[in-house]
Amino acid sequence: MLKLLGSRLATAVPSLIGVVIVTFLLTRVLPGDTAAYFAGPAATPQAIAEIRTKLGLDKPLPVQFADYVSALAKGDLGSSLSTGQPVATEIAARLPASAELTLAGLVLALLIAVPFGIMAAVRQGSWIDHACRIITTAGVSLPVFFTGLLLVYVFYFKLGWAPAPLGRLDVFFSAPETVTGFYLIDSLIARDFETFRAALAQLAVPAITLAIFALAPIARMTRASMLAVLSSEFVRTAKAAGLTDYTVIITYAFRNAMLPVVTTLGMVFSFLLGANVLVEKVFAWPGIGSYAVEALITSDYAPVQGFVLAMAILYVILNLLIDLAYGIIDPRARSEA
Repeated sequence: MLKLLGSRLATAVPSLIGVVIVTFLLTRVLPGDTAAYFAGPAATPQAIAEIRTKLGLDKPLPVQFADYVSALAKGDLGSSLSTGQPVATEIAARLPASAELTLAGLVLALLIAVPFGIMAAVRQGSWIDHACRIITTAGVSLPVFFTGLLLVYVFYFKLGWAPAPLGRLDVFFSAPETVTGFYLIDSLIARDFETFRAALAQLAVPAITLAIFALAPIARMTRASMLAVLSSEFVRTAKAAGLTDYTVIITYAFRNAMLPVVTTLGMVFSFLLGANVLVEKVFAWPGIGSYAVEALITSDYAPVQGFVLAMAILYVILNLLIDLAYGIIDPRARSEA
């Protein structure tokens, strides 16, 4: 297992280096002049030039990159020109909000998609199978921001079941004492059940929005993988031996069908990190996605670079966890490494 982890880490380092280089170059070719934006519309050319010099934007591109990498090696992601705060501090403060939303959507999608995919495969051609196809097609086809706006319209404006889509907590509640940064967990630790219910109510609709987006590929892959395994010889042998349907489907079939599903989970999680940006804007969720969008609009380089680097690190960690899960589910993955 350690050999597998070491080999994956060795391949992850060049990927992170590539992300740093590409992100730096892309932020420099974005339209707009950062110095002119922060100087204001009434600024003189001399004032703009002074701000550009202060920000180091007058230096050659290789020198700017060397300064950026040097600061990055010290753990310094720079400071946001919009807020004046260190980017690392703001990302650390906002990351739990994005992580809570993304994980809630992924867990909800798993709880629905995996059983749905298994039933669709076991009862191929039934109404459950047809419903699975329709729901997965709709989930893939509908843009995530449209789904979010539709759910807000139905559950907030029409039915009044959901609270106003204005962040992680209603204005009448205060945030629990920070332990993990996850409001649901922190409120339970503090035994503040009123805040827990308020945080859960705010989280429900955006999490459902992400879950609808995520359940389509998970359900489709679960169904396809289960169909392939159910037609194999060892499953037919298990049925002939008189084992119960539950034992055959869950113990034998699903365990062998898990690897493609786990691979899909990694892909879906990376998609959710991107979709999270739109969902956060729709629901005014104070995560790093909305933070990056605001910085991008103002041509604030440091937050954008910090956001992309944080997403790349999360993606690398996720792939490492998936590789470790491979080794647990299938010992052959460890021997191949």
